[in-house]
Amino acid sequence: MKNLIGIDKKRAEELNKNLNILLADYQLFYQNLRGLHWNIQGKEFFELHLKFEEFYNDAVVKVDEIAERILTLGGEPLHTFTDYLKTSTIKEIKSVTKGKDGVAHILSNFTILIIQERAILDLAGKANDEGTVSLMSDYISQTEKTLWMLNAYLQ
Repeated sequence: MKNLIGIDKKRAEELNKNLNILLADYQLFYQNLRGLHWNIQGKEFFELHLKFEEFYNDAVVKVDEIAERILTLGGEPLHTFTDYLKTSTIKEIKSVTKGKDGVAHILSNFTILIIQERAILDLAGKANDEGTVSLMSDYISQTEKTLWMLNAYLQ
């Protein structure tokens, strides 16, 4: 049986489960970025303060896109911090003030996100779900470039 957009319901449920994990991770990632933006100190403050803001602005857009994709597939997006904390593989960070430590946390978080995005891309391809394939493909391309730049920064 297929849902309203023609995706097999079982495959849509599996996609929604994985998209909800990604949603929870982006919510924790977003909050971590806000904390880094607010608390970063040192000679790289101005540079990193702006970069962290750029990252969290992008993350909040992705949160909305992922939630809307879950709804499009007939699911319900997670929407409480209790659920996010229970579901997320990204963990909260607290009181990080050093630039390189903050960038290392972000690098680690992006690594978790890209692994999930690739897994969802694979599932979406098998489900013939072009909408999710396109979304994940865009995220992966952007994340790959960001990972390269963050690694270069830490060298």
